[in-house]
Amino acid sequence: MRIVVLDDYQRVAPTYADWARFDADVAFFDRPVRGAELTDALAGAEVIVAMRERTAFPRELLERLPDLRLLVTTGARNDAIDLDAARRLGVTVCGTEAPGTSTPELAWGLILAVLRSIPLEDAGMRTGGWQTTIGGDLAGRRLGIVGLGRLGERMARIGQAFGMDVVAWSLNLDPTRAAALGVTAVTKDELFSSSDVVTIHYKLGERSRGLVGAAEIALMTPSAILVNTSRGPIVDTDALIRALEEGRIRGAGIDVFDEEPLPADHPLRSAPRTVLTPHLGYVTDGTYRVFYPQAVEAIAAWRSGTPIRVLA
Repeated sequence: MRIVVLDDYQRVAPTYADWARFDADVAFFDRPVRGAELTDALAGAEVIVAMRERTAFPRELLERLPDLRLLVTTGARNDAIDLDAARRLGVTVCGTEAPGTSTPELAWGLILAVLRSIPLEDAGMRTGGWQTTIGGDLAGRRLGIVGLGRLGERMARIGQAFGMDVVAWSLNLDPTRAAALGVTAVTKDELFSSSDVVTIHYKLGERSRGLVGAAEIALMTPSAILVNTSRGPIVDTDALIRALEEGRIRGAGIDVFDEEPLPADHPLRSAPRTVLTPHLGYVTDGTYRVFYPQAVEAIAAWRSGTPIRVLA
């Protein structure tokens, strides 16, 4: 049996789980592989382990993998896998559990980093400088959450601990549930026009692609910041860059991008008043201690004829 583990950027997958339990050839890839190179890399693989949505599995790719029988994705869902095609081709798709704490923690790191200009002041300190910015505040300010699901709810609780007024909006937000969390349900326009911090925790889909566009960004105040740890295409990147370059918002903290890895010459890399991280939301020790062992567990269960956490 050949097992391929994709996108192990930090080269740690071998250390997080007991891959040796299988009498198999296990190959680990520590860099993005695309196109014809990807097809060649996956040739002969009966099992593939995908790290979240770093590598897409559309129908066209699945059809070029006649030996594939099991595709394990880390996390409980993966919109980059064509599940219908997998079913038609007889490929079992399984997932893992996913802690709901790491991404909100990073989101708050980005909020504080932008609000207090931490990267800029750190860089200044290392070159002999001292105090060049005036930071913003959280206590008494408004936190606007786009998407009050599991992650958004955690963001709300932390915002309340900072003494913030918390509001939320989504297409299907239940005002009663929001109120039970101490959160005020508002319109989309009110959220963007009145929030000091706007943080996005929304699933990417046809209705949410471009959800935060030029119109929404134009509603934000010059002192407001935007944070996206959800999915890159939810925000109109060009509109965001224009707002940053023109000084129409205070700044942005971005962990997710339209194209990943982000090209070296992408204009976001040089946009002012930004803090950028390379999709680190789920990249923590605690998360990997769930992802990789449960991926191995899923392979073992499939081999025994009783697959677990089946997605397709």
